[in-house]
Amino acid sequence: MGSMSENVRQLAPHWAVMFVTMFALLALIENVYGGLAFWQSLLLVLVVAFGYPFLARALGVAPEIWQRQ
Repeated sequence: MGSMSENVRQLAPHWAVMFVTMFALLALIENVYGGLAFWQSLLLVLVVAFGYPFLARALGVAPEIWQRQ
């Protein structure tokens, strides 16, 4: 396992993509369907947060720290 700074360096771009994706989806859904309830917004955020690492692995762009042993 690498150092903490190396782990953050590997993960930072992926965290940024996840946050931008979350905000973009929330904004898109709000513009198309109107406002979402809190639990609906939370569900969308959780789906993106837990789904992104699986998608990144499937596409082969996951950082080393996310690779399965």
